[in-house]
Amino acid sequence: MSRWPATKAQRVLAALLRNGWSIKRQSGSHRTLQHPGYPDYVFAFHDQDEIGPRMLARVGKRTGLKPDDL
Repeated sequence: MSRWPATKAQRVLAALLRNGWSIKRQSGSHRTLQHPGYPDYVFAFHDQDEIGPRMLARVGKRTGLKPDDL
């Protein structure tokens, strides 16, 4: 069973911003995030979208986000 809970995209974005990511640019709901030491990451979710555990695990792998950060 996954340790990742399903959660809203707005909450995930807030956790990324708390962890040092910043919004480099935005076009609609596509936000390009930047962080020193990581490649840019395109966060392409609407704020009210529900993100499931599998997708959250993928986001975490690319961004260093952990379930405890949410």
